[in-house]
Amino acid sequence: MKKALSVLVLSSSFLFSQGFTLKSETISGQLGIKQVFNGFGCTGENISPKLSWENPPKKTKSFAITMYDPDAPTGSGWWHWIVFDIPKDKKELKESFGNKESKEIVQSVTDYGKVGFGGACPPIGDKAHKYEFTIYALDVEKLGLTKDTTPAIVGYYINQHTIEKSTITAYYKR
Repeated sequence: MKKALSVLVLSSSFLFSQGFTLKSETISGQLGIKQVFNGFGCTGENISPKLSWENPPKKTKSFAITMYDPDAPTGSGWWHWIVFDIPKDKKELKESFGNKESKEIVQSVTDYGKVGFGGACPPIGDKAHKYEFTIYALDVEKLGLTKDTTPAIVGYYINQHTIEKSTITAYYKR
């Protein structure tokens, strides 16, 4: 009985550990100066983190990644980074990917009004803000949108085509 229970526990642990997972060697529980915006009153390096993922759902045709601050004092949060049309065979975005243009992967405009990565920049003295890095496995190869598409519209299309998603949450306060 004890042996059977051990096998059952190990088997279920293996099954649950195989889910779609977003990882980062660059960020953990707190964002560093590299991921802080340079502008808007902040003096960071504004470098996007390295992100990697594993175990996407079998029917995945592309990926999208967002960085969102639900704590921004706007009434609707703040979109810091929106990346989509990431090919299904890609398994990572290297550090500083968000600071470059790509011919095959689209980065659209953020709430800063610029295309690409826009780092953390909460108001001085505000509580630590939560920054959610989310990868979405999508059921389409292309969303059919451009770099000028607003975050709300991109979000709508991402949500219409999401099979599964995974999130890393990090915090930053100044």
